[in-house]
Amino acid sequence: MAENSSYPTEEQQPAHTSSLKRRHEEDSPEFGSPPKKQDTGEGHSLKVASHYNTLQECGLAERSRSRIVHLRNFNNWTKSILIGEILDKVRRERRDVAVLDLGCGKGGDLLKWRKGRISKLVCADIADVSVEQCRQRYDDMRRRSHPNERIFSAEFITADCSRELLSDKLSDAELKFDICSCQFVYHYSFESHSQADTMLRNACERLRPGGFFIGTTPDSYELVKRLEASDSNSFGNEVYRVTFRKKGEYPLFGCQYEFNLEGVVDVPEFLVYFPLLVEMAKKYNMRLVFKKTFREFFQDKIKDEQNRILLQRMQGLEQYPADGRGRLASDNPVEYHHAERIAKTPGVRLPLGTMSKSEWEATSTYSCVLYSLSSCGLPLCFFLSD
Repeated sequence: MAENSSYPTEEQQPAHTSSLKRRHEEDSPEFGSPPKKQDTGEGHSLKVASHYNTLQECGLAERSRSRIVHLRNFNNWTKSILIGEILDKVRRERRDVAVLDLGCGKGGDLLKWRKGRISKLVCADIADVSVEQCRQRYDDMRRRSHPNERIFSAEFITADCSRELLSDKLSDAELKFDICSCQFVYHYSFESHSQADTMLRNACERLRPGGFFIGTTPDSYELVKRLEASDSNSFGNEVYRVTFRKKGEYPLFGCQYEFNLEGVVDVPEFLVYFPLLVEMAKKYNMRLVFKKTFREFFQDKIKDEQNRILLQRMQGLEQYPADGRGRLASDNPVEYHHAERIAKTPGVRLPLGTMSKSEWEATSTYSCVLYSLSSCGLPLCFFLSD
């Protein structure tokens, strides 16, 4: 498996984040004064819903021809490991597991919940077309399952989870969750303090004591670092591009940028200043367990043989050099200089598993996050064993 040599090296927090820190200390509710960024209305939420509603559903064959097929599979593997490990932990304590999929989209994680043998799933998303497709996927899954297989029950809710309370929409007013999963979604709520807080409330207020809030989100430090290193207000490569409105000013809320990932995402997003998110989560008795960049998460989890096997099965990496039956995702040889260098190292077994340089750079803009709900409202901070 190829060394991911194109990931940025680990560094201390860059100097340009000091303005974010100062704003956090001055504007955070934790320090007494309200944030200055006000709610800007529902315009952005409608854009997000419209974008995901109009995304065309494509088949497996078409996805396999995508320039970023391995990037998408790699990100899906990352979610699979994150979800699988937390489900294993919860199932050691509880037989019946209830999950809230906050920002469920078209139901891309339904098979993960099925594999995890959960009992109850609530799927919520702002895009009504996506929610309906999620419902159809679930119905198809139940219809095609073995008669003796116990498939979880499911409920589907269309709602802007940054503005509406899910507790008012649940069919069971007493329902409690063991896990809330929020994958590649939470950053949309950082348009304003009220939206970010409502999203957190939806994620956390109905968790059982000891429950978990897990998620993946763009890493604000990495995005700002790359922006500051750019000679314009934009950066990226042949598969992704990030464009900020302005360099040097990064408000705690409403710091908008345009994110484009080939054929998948093309919608405005907002920076999530992580130290502020940690402070906001304390309001709901949530304590941080870990935050890892995708790079750190990959380097940690790939040590496990079962994780390596799963990554290979999910085709999260492509074969280098390509065999006679296939071709590399990119025709540009520069995209594989990192793999070529390793392949020429004496003693290295071929073929390698890798991604193009552009795909590594795109996926390294994300982080994984895990919170736990403290029981009895007491502070809690612990780390999962590796």
